[in-house]
Amino acid sequence: MGIFDALMGNASEVNLVDLKTELAPIMADNEELALAYKLIRDMFVFTNKRLIMIDKQGITGSKVEY
Repeated sequence: MGIFDALMGNASEVNLVDLKTELAPIMADNEELALAYKLIRDMFVFTNKRLIMIDKQGITGSKVEY
């Protein structure tokens, strides 16, 4: 995904294997990742049970809201 695509509002798909380790602490039992899209720094993750919106803030992205 290029920065121009992100600024125009085009989201790109995220690799679910890499995302699974990042979201392991907040995943429920028997919950599986279905789709994930990234728009600049924010992500929208669809599971078989819910929608998780991830908002990364700050310059380093160390502050994250789920």
